[in-house]
Amino acid sequence: MSSKASLLSGVGGNTTTTGLKQIELDQIWGSLNTGIEHMYNFQSITKGQYMQLYTHVHNYCTSVHKPPEKSSTANVVGKNRKNQVTGGAQLVGLELYKKLKEFLRNYVQGKLQAGINRMDEDVLKFYTKQWEEYRFSSKAISGMCAYLNRHWVKRECEEGRKGIYEIYQLALVTWRDHLFKQLNKQVTNAVLKLIERERNGETINSSLVLGVINCYVELGLNEDEPGTKGPNLSIYKESFENVFIEDTERYYFRESIQFLVENNITEYMKKVEQRLTEEQKRVQITLHESTAERLAKTCERVLIQKHMELFHAEFQQLLDAEKDADLGRMYLLVARIQDGLAELRTLLEQHIANQGLAAIEKCGESAYNDPKVYVSTILEVHKKYNALVLVAFHNDSGFVAALDKACGRFINANAVTRMANSSSRSPELLAKYCDLLLKKSSKNPEEAELEDTLNQVMVVFKYIEDKDVFQKFYSKMLAKRLVQHMSASDDAEASMISKLKQACGFEYTSKLQRMFQDIGVSKDLNEQFRNHLKNSNEPLDIDFSIQVLSSGSWPFQQSFSFGLPTELERSVHRFTSFYSGQHSGRKLNWLYNMSKGELHTNCFKNRYTLQASTFQMAVLLQFNVAESWTLSQLTDNTQIKHDYMTQVISILLKAKLITCDDDEADLKPESVVNLYLGYKNRKLRVNINIPMKTEMKLEQETTQKHIEEDRKLLIQAAIVRIMKMRKVYKHQQLVAEVLNQLSTRFKPKVHIIKKCIDILIEKEYLERTEGEKDTYSYLA
Repeated sequence: MSSKASLLSGVGGNTTTTGLKQIELDQIWGSLNTGIEHMYNFQSITKGQYMQLYTHVHNYCTSVHKPPEKSSTANVVGKNRKNQVTGGAQLVGLELYKKLKEFLRNYVQGKLQAGINRMDEDVLKFYTKQWEEYRFSSKAISGMCAYLNRHWVKRECEEGRKGIYEIYQLALVTWRDHLFKQLNKQVTNAVLKLIERERNGETINSSLVLGVINCYVELGLNEDEPGTKGPNLSIYKESFENVFIEDTERYYFRESIQFLVENNITEYMKKVEQRLTEEQKRVQITLHESTAERLAKTCERVLIQKHMELFHAEFQQLLDAEKDADLGRMYLLVARIQDGLAELRTLLEQHIANQGLAAIEKCGESAYNDPKVYVSTILEVHKKYNALVLVAFHNDSGFVAALDKACGRFINANAVTRMANSSSRSPELLAKYCDLLLKKSSKNPEEAELEDTLNQVMVVFKYIEDKDVFQKFYSKMLAKRLVQHMSASDDAEASMISKLKQACGFEYTSKLQRMFQDIGVSKDLNEQFRNHLKNSNEPLDIDFSIQVLSSGSWPFQQSFSFGLPTELERSVHRFTSFYSGQHSGRKLNWLYNMSKGELHTNCFKNRYTLQASTFQMAVLLQFNVAESWTLSQLTDNTQIKHDYMTQVISILLKAKLITCDDDEADLKPESVVNLYLGYKNRKLRVNINIPMKTEMKLEQETTQKHIEEDRKLLIQAAIVRIMKMRKVYKHQQLVAEVLNQLSTRFKPKVHIIKKCIDILIEKEYLERTEGEKDTYSYLA
């Protein structure tokens, strides 16, 4: 092939002539014809010979012709013709162009006769070999005719003459019209057979396919718009791509049906993956890149979309069998189909919801009574399926949403909430779980581990619908931890409040933050009180400290009236006087039910320190006066209600500090209780401050009552906000907007919204619009 290099080495050379004269085509055509034949027959030609041919073309095009050469565009006055050469020489070329066109036609028709009866791979070998040689030689001829292209052809095209091309394009048009059109069907069929053989596992000569494709692409000339960049793919698409796509669809339809008869869906998915990869590679190696999308869509439609019902059925089985790798494979395949994932998301949501419900059901009563069991069960389910969504479903937003919906479903309505007959049980148990984490205990985790656990708590919190219920219970438990100095870590408390603030906004946590401020202020106040006592030279005979809590921020209620023990009266009186002197106009309400103290015993064999509630202290201090009392006497002396007194006595009986002739369950006003002087305990510091059942029950009922009251106020506020903006609004639209606005805090019941609307109508915030059904107007 050394002659190829010599053919191209002279392309684009320039030749100058000194004397212009008339040159007839017959004088040079013999030489040109011989040279062209040599080039198309791949016979050796020197650089000098090639340059001589180039010079012939140049001299002919620039020679003087009188009269000027006629052409179909010769109706323009000679002196106005473009690209004239100085000295009166007239650019010519039509006759030469015709000779070249005739040569190319004869050459191509000769090749057609040699290939017309060839089939299959034989026709491909013939076609690609002849095309490559023809293409190479045509470029060499076009280079030889560079002057003709630059001037005469350019001028003819600019003047609008049709059917005139640069010589290389002329060669392509000639190939297309006199060989391609006659051979393309058998060539295309041969390519399709070769591709089918490759799909069937045979090794083929890919260069034959590539050669044909390149030819089809290059034959797509922009004849009507010569300046257009890039190939015109019409020939490629009409002669190859369209039939290739149809053939592909038929092939894979047959294969998919047959494969599914013999194999399961899992194996089929692997086969589909393999086929899609093969077709993608085929485009990259042998086909035009423009085919990629259409080929992929065809394969996806035949191999995936037509079998979606089978995929859906298998998806549930893969979930049940926990085949994560196969689930990931199915996701990637089905994701190729528009809206194909919708059914999979629905199936996943239902599956996760069922798994969550089953896990909680399995725990039984332990989940109802133990916050740790309940929350841990939820987190295990979430962790498992969050990992599945992350890995198998590539954290697809639709599958993340399915996980969220499923978790919301089984967290807010499950066996535990059914047992409690209220959806409020979930947020209550979550708040209690937080209390277990944040309260001082021998089992408290390290700071880093605690922070991770709090992050997991927030995962569950995100799904809780009744966030206002969580707030109420969390607020009460936080208040007790702060008042009783039972927080495991102030940093952890602050971190949790920060997380809640980030999730629900400033208003949600404003009271929680105020509690922390009050504790800080109380520390300073205690210090000032001690300094006050020191300066007044009237120190108290007991160690006394207080916490002043702003009434609007803390969830404590003042209990019943109570006869304070005389031992404590002086301390309370002194602090009240001190505080009133500092803050005039403020009233202190003492929360004795939240107070506690320590008693030192001198009546037993060992000296014990008893950590007791104020009510327990009041009862035990009575035994400084006498060793035996009736229940009625103790009630009168301490002013503690009878039902509370029985619980205080029950706790002291269980602690074995006192004895009673009657059973604990049969305590009556006349029952006699005695101090048990034989009391023994391995610990010298004994905590007997156990919450009373009546107090706990009352607190539970009060909390629920406050939740309902707060909800009604929030609903009314939302209605007024909306109506103030809308002025006039229909009932259904108002209810929908109220539900939307309050969804981040709780899910209001529609009948409660209706009640709140009626209340606001009574209060004259809004009215029913006359003449319009179910429409309200805002009253400014």
